[in-house]
Amino acid sequence: MKLCPACSSGIDAADWHCPACGHTPVQWGRWPAFAPELAAENPADAKYCTEAIFAAEPSHFWFRARRRLAAWAACSFFPAPGSVLEIGCGSGFILEGLQAALPDAELYASDLLGTFLEQTARRVPAAHLMQMDARQIPFRAEFDLVAAFDVLEHIDEDQLVLEQIGRALRPGGGLLLTVPQHPALWSAVDDYSRHRRRYTRRRLLLQMQQAGFTVLRMTSVFMFILPALVAARLRQRRLSADFDPTADLRVVEPWNRLFERLTRFEESLIQRGWSLPAGGSLLAAGVRR
Repeated sequence: MKLCPACSSGIDAADWHCPACGHTPVQWGRWPAFAPELAAENPADAKYCTEAIFAAEPSHFWFRARRRLAAWAACSFFPAPGSVLEIGCGSGFILEGLQAALPDAELYASDLLGTFLEQTARRVPAAHLMQMDARQIPFRAEFDLVAAFDVLEHIDEDQLVLEQIGRALRPGGGLLLTVPQHPALWSAVDDYSRHRRRYTRRRLLLQMQQAGFTVLRMTSVFMFILPALVAARLRQRRLSADFDPTADLRVVEPWNRLFERLTRFEESLIQRGWSLPAGGSLLAAGVRR
C-alpha cells in the first residue's frame, strides 16, 4: 500500500494524490519526489562524481562483483519476488543486474539524488523510479524484496531505515544488504563519502534482528583483495586537500583482471555455502518476521 508522505493515509492514485489530506508530491523530472529539498544536493552526503561512476561500473571489478553477488543472492534466497524495491539505486547498475536475474519481477527504485535517477532511467527504463529519503519510506506491506547496497553507512538513523524497510515489506518479505566492514579500515574514502560508520558483523546482525528480521545469511565479501585494500587505505587515512575521489574508479588493467579473477573465485565459495570471516564489505540476507 502507498502511504501519503504528509498524513500517512493509504493511497490508490497513480499520481500519489491523497484523498484524505489533498497532498500530491512534487515531481523531480518524470518522478515523484518525497524529499525534493534534497534532490539536487544532500549537504550531509558526498559530492558524487556521478558520470565517472556511470562510466567505470561496467568494467570495474568491484562494481561487477557486487552486482553478481546481488543477483545471485536475490535468486538464491528470494527466487520469485513479484515486486522489488532498491533503495539508493545510484546509477542503476545493480538494478540492471536484478532485472536480468528476476525478469518477472516488477522493479521499483529510489535515490535521494535526482541525477542518479536520470542515470538509472537510462539503464532500466522499465523501472518505477522515485526520489526518496530512506528514513521515510511511503509504503506499507508493498514489496516482496527490498535491497539496499552500500546505503546504511551514509545515514545517521540506520536503525530507523531498517525499521522502515520492514514496514514496506510484506510479511515474509526479503531484505538484501551490503555495507562496508571493519571500522579499522576507516580512511579518507570514508571521510569523503560521508560515511557514518563501518560495520562489524555483530552490529549488523543485532540491528537486523532488532528491526524484526531473521537473518538467513551473512558473509564478508572482497576477502581475497583485502591486503590490497588495506594497503590503499593506509596510504591516506584522513581526508586532505590532495584527495582524489575518482582514484578508486581507475584500476590499471592487469590489476583489474587479477581482482576480477579473485572475486569470482570468492563468489564460488560463497555460493557453495562458505561464510567468509573478513573482507571489505558484508553481505546479508534476511526475512521479515
